Amino acid sequence: MGGGGGGDAVADKQAAAKWVATWMVGGVIIGVSLMGLYSGQNLWPFNVLWSRRRNKKPIRVYMDGCFDMMHYGHCNALRQARALGDQLIVGVVSDAEIIANKGPPVTPLHERLIMVNAVKWVDQVIPEAPYAITEEFMKKLFDEYNIDYIIHGDDPCVLPDGTDAYAHAKKAGRYKQIKRTEGVSSTDIVGRMLLCVRERTITESHNHSSLQRQFSNGRGQKFEDGGVTASGTRVSHFLPTSRRIVQFSNGRSPGPGARIVYIDGAFDLFHAGHVEILRLARECGDFLLVGIHTDHTVSETRGLHRPIMHLHERSLSVLACRYVDEVIIGAPWEVSKDMITTFNISLVVHGTTAENNDFQKEQSNPYAVPISMGIFKILESPLDITTTTIIRRIVSNHEAYQKRHEKKGESEKRYYESKTHVTGD
Repeated sequence: MGGGGGGDAVADKQAAAKWVATWMVGGVIIGVSLMGLYSGQNLWPFNVLWSRRRNKKPIRVYMDGCFDMMHYGHCNALRQARALGDQLIVGVVSDAEIIANKGPPVTPLHERLIMVNAVKWVDQVIPEAPYAITEEFMKKLFDEYNIDYIIHGDDPCVLPDGTDAYAHAKKAGRYKQIKRTEGVSSTDIVGRMLLCVRERTITESHNHSSLQRQFSNGRGQKFEDGGVTASGTRVSHFLPTSRRIVQFSNGRSPGPGARIVYIDGAFDLFHAGHVEILRLARECGDFLLVGIHTDHTVSETRGLHRPIMHLHERSLSVLACRYVDEVIIGAPWEVSKDMITTFNISLVVHGTTAENNDFQKEQSNPYAVPISMGIFKILESPLDITTTTIIRRIVSNHEAYQKRHEKKGESEKRYYESKTHVTGD
């Protein structure tokens, strides 16, 4: 029995030694494998998994449009399109193609390119894209631009002959659809501008007693159809939500010691002139804070029938700009010492092209405080474009734009008639 006990002890020792050796060898293998992973050696399975992750092809999606009088609805469409892939490539339709299919654009191609390039969800822009996705252009998108999917909203895009502009993409199985942003369209904005100009003309032609009846206590006429607000601005059907604002926000804060630049304004009918001055302002520091004036402030300083777009609409357009880090929705007219301290503002800037020149006044200058502190700077505006510029374009060509919208309506009517004929509904 004693000899048997000794044999068991030897066997136990041998088993223990074997167990330790097995784990040591296993540890060495794992260690070598990990070293191979970091040293770039071709060791399976770590390098295989790492290689697959590293070489994953980004999903590239394409969306096109005229982007005329670009507004927050366009920006929201681009945001949704970008969410369907890793990279968003945007085609901007040429002036000639817009004229042939819809009528004259309000903003020329070079301004529309500035606007689209400035949208923070856009990775690449293709200028002078065709209005319709032809088989030839679709092949170019797939082969040269490595596009995986073509995106469009759920509203019909109809050619003059009544056919679907995205028929080829749908047939190829490479088409995806997003939801259209309700409450705004270029047609609606044109209508707002023409209405405001018309009512202003009527107002100015009335005698004093008529003016008193229409604008008691300095407030604008209220129309029974709900077309115009008390400030004279046409009512928008857009209903702002905190979720939409969050979707457009960057969600970032200035870092320690960041140079915060502040610029304010109405930013009504957000246009290429706004984009370019924001770009220059952003280059002046590390973080760009944009103050957007209230509807009441804009009406008081720009005229009874301004703004065309209300505060939250204007805020979303500014938030979508890649040069903007944060906005103050409803910023005060005057830049105070308390405001400068609260937001840790290092520099206040203003462009040379503006609707008014209040920044040059000696009395009641809204920038008196930053001027006295030596932190105010005037930037040379790259483009001589204002909101009034856009309105004048519309007014001077309103007959052509009216025909354009009638033409669009006729095309859509033919499209729906063809769909009814096919489905038998």
